[in-house]
Amino acid sequence: MSMDSEHTHAHGLTHVDEAGRARMVDVSGKDVSARTATATGFVRLSPVTVEALRAGDVPKGDAIAVARIAGIMAAKRTPDLVPLCHPIALHGVQVDLRIEDAGVAIAAVVRTADRTGVEMEALTSVTVAALALIDMVKALDPAAVVTDVRVEEKTGGKTGVWRRP
Repeated sequence: MSMDSEHTHAHGLTHVDEAGRARMVDVSGKDVSARTATATGFVRLSPVTVEALRAGDVPKGDAIAVARIAGIMAAKRTPDLVPLCHPIALHGVQVDLRIEDAGVAIAAVVRTADRTGVEMEALTSVTVAALALIDMVKALDPAAVVTDVRVEEKTGGKTGVWRRP
Protein backbone atom coordinates (compact mmCIF):
# COMPACT_ATOMS: atom_id res chain seq x y z
CA MET A 1 0.00 0.00 0.00
CA SER A 2 1.38 3.38 -0.99
CA MET A 3 1.66 5.96 1.78
CA ASP A 4 2.29 8.80 -0.68
CA SER A 5 0.61 11.93 0.69
CA GLU A 6 -0.68 12.81 -2.78
CA HIS A 7 -2.02 9.32 -3.54
CA THR A 8 -5.75 9.26 -4.19
CA HIS A 9 -7.45 5.88 -4.28
CA ALA A 10 -10.03 4.66 -6.77
CA HIS A 11 -12.67 5.99 -4.37
CA GLY A 12 -11.31 9.50 -5.08
CA LEU A 13 -10.62 9.98 -1.38
CA THR A 14 -7.23 10.55 0.24
CA HIS A 15 -8.37 9.51 3.74
CA VAL A 16 -9.48 6.03 2.64
CA ASP A 17 -7.15 3.14 1.82
CA GLU A 18 -7.52 0.59 -1.00
CA ALA A 19 -9.87 -1.50 1.16
CA GLY A 20 -12.10 1.48 1.96
CA ARG A 21 -10.82 1.88 5.54
CA ALA A 22 -10.25 5.32 7.06
CA ARG A 23 -6.59 6.27 7.37
CA MET A 24 -4.51 9.23 8.37
CA VAL A 25 -2.81 10.65 5.27
CA ASP A 26 1.00 10.54 5.36
CA VAL A 27 2.16 14.15 5.00
CA SER A 28 5.86 13.46 5.60
CA GLY A 29 6.68 14.13 1.95
CA LYS A 30 5.06 17.56 1.92
CA ASP A 31 7.09 20.72 2.30
CA VAL A 32 6.96 22.67 5.53
CA SER A 33 5.42 26.08 4.89
CA ALA A 34 3.81 28.89 6.83
CA ARG A 35 0.08 28.18 6.91
CA THR A 36 -2.90 30.04 8.30
CA ALA A 37 -6.62 29.45 8.48
CA THR A 38 -9.38 31.84 9.45
CA ALA A 39 -12.78 30.56 10.54
CA THR A 40 -15.86 32.39 11.71
CA GLY A 41 -19.15 31.60 13.37
CA PHE A 42 -22.03 33.27 15.14
CA VAL A 43 -24.01 32.67 18.32
CA ARG A 44 -27.57 34.00 18.03
CA LEU A 45 -28.78 35.33 21.37
CA SER A 46 -31.83 37.04 22.82
CA PRO A 47 -31.77 40.84 23.24
CA VAL A 48 -31.74 40.35 27.04
CA THR A 49 -28.61 38.19 26.81
CA VAL A 50 -26.88 40.62 24.45
CA GLU A 51 -27.57 43.43 26.92
CA ALA A 52 -26.22 41.34 29.81
CA LEU A 53 -23.02 40.68 27.83
CA ARG A 54 -22.62 44.37 27.00
CA ALA A 55 -23.22 45.38 30.63
CA GLY A 56 -20.96 42.65 32.04
CA ASP A 57 -23.93 41.26 33.98
CA VAL A 58 -23.72 37.57 33.07
CA PRO A 59 -24.24 35.64 36.33
CA LYS A 60 -21.42 33.14 35.62
CA GLY A 61 -18.86 35.88 34.98
CA ASP A 62 -16.93 37.18 31.96
CA ALA A 63 -18.46 35.04 29.22
CA ILE A 64 -16.41 36.63 26.43
CA ALA A 65 -13.08 36.00 28.19
CA VAL A 66 -14.04 32.40 28.98
CA ALA A 67 -15.08 31.77 25.37
CA ARG A 68 -11.83 33.30 24.05
CA ILE A 69 -9.68 31.05 26.26
CA ALA A 70 -11.82 28.02 25.37
CA GLY A 71 -11.28 28.74 21.67
CA ILE A 72 -7.51 28.94 22.11
CA MET A 73 -7.42 25.72 24.13
CA ALA A 74 -9.65 23.94 21.60
CA ALA A 75 -7.37 24.74 18.67
CA LYS A 76 -4.52 23.04 20.54
CA ARG A 77 -6.67 19.95 21.24
CA THR A 78 -8.10 19.47 17.74
CA PRO A 79 -6.26 16.19 16.96
CA ASP A 80 -7.74 14.72 20.16
CA LEU A 81 -11.26 15.50 18.87
CA VAL A 82 -11.05 14.99 15.10
CA PRO A 83 -9.84 11.43 14.46
CA LEU A 84 -7.83 11.89 11.24
CA CYS A 85 -6.46 15.34 12.04
CA HIS A 86 -2.65 15.52 12.30
CA PRO A 87 -1.11 16.70 15.56
CA ILE A 88 0.91 19.74 14.52
CA ALA A 89 2.65 22.55 16.36
CA LEU A 90 0.54 25.69 16.47
CA HIS A 91 2.48 28.92 16.44
CA GLY A 92 -0.40 31.31 16.99
CA VAL A 93 -4.10 31.26 17.82
CA GLN A 94 -6.13 34.46 17.91
CA VAL A 95 -9.80 34.33 18.88
CA ASP A 96 -11.94 37.46 18.62
CA LEU A 97 -15.51 37.77 19.88
CA ARG A 98 -17.62 40.79 18.94
CA ILE A 99 -20.96 41.49 20.59
CA GLU A 100 -23.56 42.50 18.01
CA ASP A 101 -27.27 43.25 18.32
CA ALA A 102 -28.24 39.70 17.30
CA GLY A 103 -25.55 37.85 19.25
CA VAL A 104 -21.80 37.29 19.20
CA ALA A 105 -19.62 37.02 16.10
CA ILE A 106 -16.57 34.79 16.57
CA ALA A 107 -13.42 34.69 14.44
CA ALA A 108 -10.33 32.54 14.91
CA VAL A 109 -7.01 32.78 13.09
CA VAL A 110 -4.64 29.84 13.54
CA ARG A 111 -1.01 29.81 12.34
CA THR A 112 1.64 27.14 11.95
CA ALA A 113 4.77 26.30 9.97
CA ASP A 114 4.18 22.65 9.16
CA ARG A 115 3.31 20.09 6.45
CA THR A 116 -0.48 20.34 6.68
CA GLY A 117 -3.04 23.08 7.11
CA VAL A 118 -4.86 24.38 10.16
CA GLU A 119 -8.43 24.65 8.87
CA MET A 120 -9.72 22.07 11.37
CA GLU A 121 -8.00 23.87 14.23
CA ALA A 122 -9.63 27.17 13.25
CA LEU A 123 -13.06 25.53 12.92
CA THR A 124 -12.66 23.74 16.25
CA SER A 125 -11.58 26.97 17.91
CA VAL A 126 -14.68 28.84 16.73
CA THR A 127 -17.02 25.98 17.59
CA VAL A 128 -15.72 25.45 21.11
CA ALA A 129 -15.63 29.21 21.78
CA ALA A 130 -19.31 29.26 20.77
CA LEU A 131 -20.11 26.30 23.04
CA ALA A 132 -18.29 27.91 25.97
CA LEU A 133 -20.22 31.14 25.39
CA ILE A 134 -23.49 29.22 25.41
CA ASP A 135 -22.45 27.46 28.62
CA MET A 136 -21.85 30.84 30.22
CA VAL A 137 -25.23 32.30 29.18
CA LYS A 138 -27.52 29.25 29.08
CA ALA A 139 -29.36 30.29 32.25
CA LEU A 140 -30.26 33.59 30.54
CA ASP A 141 -30.80 32.17 27.07
CA PRO A 142 -31.53 28.45 26.75
CA ALA A 143 -32.50 29.03 23.09
CA ALA A 144 -29.03 30.28 22.00
CA VAL A 145 -27.99 28.94 18.59
CA VAL A 146 -24.55 28.35 17.04
CA THR A 147 -24.66 29.11 13.33
CA ASP A 148 -22.57 29.70 10.21
CA VAL A 149 -19.30 28.09 11.36
CA ARG A 150 -17.07 28.08 8.29
CA VAL A 151 -13.58 28.57 6.92
CA GLU A 152 -13.15 32.04 5.46
CA GLU A 153 -9.55 31.82 4.27
CA LYS A 154 -6.53 29.56 4.23
CA THR A 155 -2.97 30.27 3.16
CA GLY A 156 0.14 28.20 2.58
CA GLY A 157 0.88 24.78 1.24
CA LYS A 158 0.63 23.60 -2.35
CA THR A 159 -2.72 25.31 -2.99
CA GLY A 160 -1.60 28.70 -1.68
CA VAL A 161 -4.33 31.19 -0.81
CA TRP A 162 -8.02 30.29 -0.77
CA ARG A 163 -10.73 32.76 0.22
CA ARG A 164 -14.46 32.18 0.56
CA PRO A 165 -16.05 33.72 -2.53
